Amino acid sequence: MIGNVRDIFKIPELRRKILFTFAILIVYRIGGHIPTPGINGQALVEFFAASGGNTLFGLYDMFVGGAFKKVTIFALGIMPYISASIILQLLTAVFPYFEKLKKEGEEGQKKITQYTRYGTVVLSLLQAYGISVFIESIPLQSGASVVHHPGLAFRLLTMLTLASGTVFIMWLGEQITEHGIGNGISLIIFIGIVARLPGALLKSVQMLRYGQMNIFQLAVIGILAILVTAACILITQGQRKIPVQYAKQIRGRKVYGGQTTHIPLRINTAGVIPIIFAQSLIMFPGTIAAFIKAEFMQDLAASLQPGKPIYMILFSAMVIFFAYFYTAIVFNPIDLADNMKKHGGFIPGVRPGKRTSDYIDRVLGRITLPGAVFLAAIAILPYFLMQGLNVPFYMGGTGMLIVVGVALDTLRQIETHLLMRHYDGFMKKGRIRGRR
Repeated sequence: MIGNVRDIFKIPELRRKILFTFAILIVYRIGGHIPTPGINGQALVEFFAASGGNTLFGLYDMFVGGAFKKVTIFALGIMPYISASIILQLLTAVFPYFEKLKKEGEEGQKKITQYTRYGTVVLSLLQAYGISVFIESIPLQSGASVVHHPGLAFRLLTMLTLASGTVFIMWLGEQITEHGIGNGISLIIFIGIVARLPGALLKSVQMLRYGQMNIFQLAVIGILAILVTAACILITQGQRKIPVQYAKQIRGRKVYGGQTTHIPLRINTAGVIPIIFAQSLIMFPGTIAAFIKAEFMQDLAASLQPGKPIYMILFSAMVIFFAYFYTAIVFNPIDLADNMKKHGGFIPGVRPGKRTSDYIDRVLGRITLPGAVFLAAIAILPYFLMQGLNVPFYMGGTGMLIVVGVALDTLRQIETHLLMRHYDGFMKKGRIRGRR
């Protein structure tokens, strides 16, 4: 393993890419500690300690590495860009103009990327304004004020600061993608989640010292962490390969086609998006209840607290529903069948055209079910662990899937660079899928 790591730094280009990526991520983490002007940070921590964990604020804060609770210049993180990307994907399935852009290849993708950037700026400004109004209206029992000088000037300054921070993060992510290693946007979310891990481990050690946790519980937690990580890797890498054959075509003196390939259908096509959608919806009543003190809102929020039976049932059902919904948005069997027919491809035993699209759709629906059930299980696992084993941090759920997916994608790119230069690769056993 040490020799394989040494091989990475023997390649000048790969070494530059990795060091460049680390430098950009360090800049991102530094920005996550620069406070937004005009805010009482201590009073803000007091509020979030009381109500932020089981609301949308706690979910949002996880993706930005704790920057949201402190309202730093990177408080919005890269989430407006993610939201704009998801909106563009949904518009592609609804409006023919965006669907046409998607089919135009590289030029169409450039226009979609440009629209995504514009959408990111708009969403950043709107969210920053909402945050500024929200911060001004935070009720504190101690009587302290979160904002030193509330008013229009503070709101405009907050909008400018947070929106500029998001645009800068978006630029950092694009620089990583272009000049570094891995997907820049994914790595920024990855480092935000991983940054919380040292604090969680330190808390576990403190609980062990003060007798709040014993060695047996800590060992069980370690074993479960390994098993959950392995399960995430299995589902992330899992595929169903549908064989495809291409008929031979003679054009002039050349013969085209005649090869056999396959369509790789992923078990978890939707990725982590279903959990994010479900968490956002089910945490919405709790977020509203933090501001509206009406009795029915408080009762609704109490019944939907994490760990409650109603919460578990609704959350699991929403995850499964959104897994099918988002898979239907991002994967179109009809377009795939039409492209195969145009190039002379067919699935053995299945007629080209509608029969092929129906067959692919049926197979996709069947393999999506275990992926959706796994997503639901991994999403509610942290609450069982926190109640049963007194785990002081979330182990599983959204964060674990993102960390595993980004790590595998980055390792795959490192493997590609090594193999191109005749090295054995980063791993000798358990090679990453896609490597031949």
